[in-house]
Amino acid sequence: MREIPLFRRVLLPLLALTLVLSNGAALAHEAATTSTVGALKVERHGDHGRAVILIPGLQGGPWLWQQAIAQLQKNHVVYAVTLAGFDGVPAPADGGNLFDRADASPLQLIEQQKIDKPVLVGHSLGGTLALRFAGEHADLISGVVAVVGLPIFPGMERASAEQRQAMAAQMRGTMAVATPKQFQAQSLGYMQKIGVIDPQLAARYAPMNARSDIKASAQYMAEDLMFDGRVGLKNANVPILEISPYNAPDFSTPPMAMSEAQKTAYYHSLLANAPDAKVVSISSSRHFVMLDQPAKFQPAPDGFLKLP
Repeated sequence: MREIPLFRRVLLPLLALTLVLSNGAALAHEAATTSTVGALKVERHGDHGRAVILIPGLQGGPWLWQQAIAQLQKNHVVYAVTLAGFDGVPAPADGGNLFDRADASPLQLIEQQKIDKPVLVGHSLGGTLALRFAGEHADLISGVVAVVGLPIFPGMERASAEQRQAMAAQMRGTMAVATPKQFQAQSLGYMQKIGVIDPQLAARYAPMNARSDIKASAQYMAEDLMFDGRVGLKNANVPILEISPYNAPDFSTPPMAMSEAQKTAYYHSLLANAPDAKVVSISSSRHFVMLDQPAKFQPAPDGFLKLP
């Protein structure tokens, strides 16, 4: 997270495993109404209250939010979406920029379903998409809860647009040629080292991540690495809550050494252009904070949804 050489040497190899990730629980929740809107598969839960749109990260599905859905649907209408190419949803056959398509789909959902001022809750890549949407359509939503997702991929703020493009091409080339067996192994390695703290959780959720389209995952990852939405945050005139996980052993040695307060401040710096952004740290947790610390995580969106 410090300098581009360190990013290439330390973080880039992790990224080859990472965000090849995302989500999951095999636990069942109540039956939902399912539909397709734009590039999204949409599950609807609940029948009253302020609407919430849940956007998982790379290779994610609604299972990531299983505990959140069970809680939120009591008092909210919950739309749990899956992006095209993830969790068995077919990847778009006509090409194009998947990140842009994913950004346009919540607008279609809001307009088609006539959703009044929903709160967007996004994890990782989904959080980045939620922040981007806030900068483009703040008048259509009530706020954003971004879990780990930031307006620019951590470390990339020190890279030029050309450097980001080069690293994205390298990442896409590495990820896209993985065999299904390699893809599964990468997912498990990511969950064990970066995704969650508990090895049993890693073993349970890793297979969920490998149900996505390999080439689509590589393209989403590359487009995420190239994206810089910091300037757009100036127009995000809604409350934003950023959730930052922290696990002290992961940040105990250089070049990743930093305290919890330093990591929180770093997240704040990337959100500096947002008129109303707050960062909350949750420890001890890793990238999938809602799986590591569900009891600490759930009050954050619950409290946010109670705001006027």
